[in-house]
Amino acid sequence: MVLKLIDAYDAKPGTIIMLDGEACSVISNDISKSGKHGASKCRIEAKSVITGKKKVIACPGSERFEVPMIEKKKAQVLSVSESTASIMDLESYETIDLPFIEGIKNELVPEKQVEYWDIEGKKIIMRIL
Repeated sequence: MVLKLIDAYDAKPGTIIMLDGEACSVISNDISKSGKHGASKCRIEAKSVITGKKKVIACPGSERFEVPMIEKKKAQVLSVSESTASIMDLESYETIDLPFIEGIKNELVPEKQVEYWDIEGKKIIMRIL
């Protein structure tokens, strides 16, 4: 479910937008001025929230991007494997296996509390509390 739509020139650094069906955090937005031959253009650099890959897109300033609905939830770690962790949601007590971002593997141990994000149906562990 999309939270809202924003224009390309309103995408400030730190804003999370959907690019190619994937949630990306805007790193920078270079806006050229409108001139004699047309409207303003935007060059947006963004980093995928889930995979960490960098994306660059050039588009008209009036192009619209979706801002995804992000649910932030708390959970407790039950076990950790190479690429996923088994966690228990602290509100619904359901157990789920989720991937986690790169930098937190060493700190991810059983019985720690973590925050995971649900972005348009894709879930990922983002940080340790």
